[in-house]
This record gives sequence, structure tokens and C-alpha cells, in this order.
Amino acid sequence: MNFLLTGGAAGAGDSLWITILYMAVIVGIFYFLLMRPQQKKKKQEEKMRSSVQIGDDITTIGGIVGRVVGMKDDANTLIIETGTDRAKMKIKKWAVGSVDTVHDTAE
Repeated sequence: MNFLLTGGAAGAGDSLWITILYMAVIVGIFYFLLMRPQQKKKKQEEKMRSSVQIGDDITTIGGIVGRVVGMKDDANTLIIETGTDRAKMKIKKWAVGSVDTVHDTAE
């Protein structure tokens, strides 16, 4: 009877550590496959939005296409003009979906 108690208790402890190890491996895989690429993409988007200059052609996340004609850094807003009638709109920088102007960067 004593043999069954000690053998069973040791097996249960080992099983617990193996289960914890498997869970840690699964969490690590999810981090490297899902969370890390998402963080890198977010950093790239922030860099793109902070590098917008006057004269750039942009597309907003709502699909509005225009050219940046003014910037207000204190309010974090851009003024763009759209269409042939040159209608001006004020948008937030977070609403910029893509910058369509290619800049020459000295690296």
C-alpha cells in the first residue's frame, strides 16, 4: 500500500510539471506567431504616420485620397485637399491609412 502512495504522488508531480512546460511552450509559440508581428506592424504604421510631410499624397483609412497641405503638430491633425475642386478637410494623423508618395531616403 505504501508503494502505491509514493509512486502515485511522484508521478502526479512530474505530470504537473510536464503540463506546465507544455503550456509555457504553447504561450511562447502564440507570442512569436501572433503578438510579435502585430507589434512590429503597429510600430511601422506609427513611423509612417509620423513621417507624413506637406505635399504627400495620402489615403485615409476611410478611403479618402488627398494631398497634405498643412499640419498642426499640437493637435496631431493634418489638412488635406481632395478632388478637382480642392476641397480641404481636417483629419487626425491616426486616420492616415497609407502614404502614396515615395521619398528618397539616404541610408
